[in-house]
Amino acid sequence: SLLVNAAGQPRKEKVKLPSSLQGRKPNSIPNKKIEDPVAGRVNTSSLATRRQHHSGFHLIPPRVTLGVLKEGCTYAATVILKNVGVNFSRFRVKQPPPHTGLRVMYAPGPVAAGLQVELEIEIFAMVIGGEDTGGLEEISHDVEILTEAETLLLPVRANIL
Repeated sequence: SLLVNAAGQPRKEKVKLPSSLQGRKPNSIPNKKIEDPVAGRVNTSSLATRRQHHSGFHLIPPRVTLGVLKEGCTYAATVILKNVGVNFSRFRVKQPPPHTGLRVMYAPGPVAAGLQVELEIEIFAMVIGGEDTGGLEEISHDVEILTEAETLLLPVRANIL
């Protein structure tokens, strides 16, 4: 029960369900897509009762926090883009502007249902602007991943020392 904890006592705060169980995805913008009559449809009994759209990608992890970085060094993190739909889907990444120091490397092409692609997020730690801030400068950018059904936003955060 969600009303009691593991010890059987009433909970003090409400249980937060993950967004995947709530049926919505954080940091995504749905595309206005016209139904493609050529695309194959899967009509099985297990999918007949579901009301959700049967395509999409999930980001694992949903955000990248790189922490404190040393200026002048290059750092990298790997994000997995998994196709959770029932058909193969395509995607592309809108590269961040050069002044952010970010670059996304990936293998383009369709992703089959249930498979995943690795996105390599690379950041060259540089301080934007000529003035000396005397401490940390925060870099914050949302990488746009354009899919057939929606646009996913991958927040990338870092502090440059």
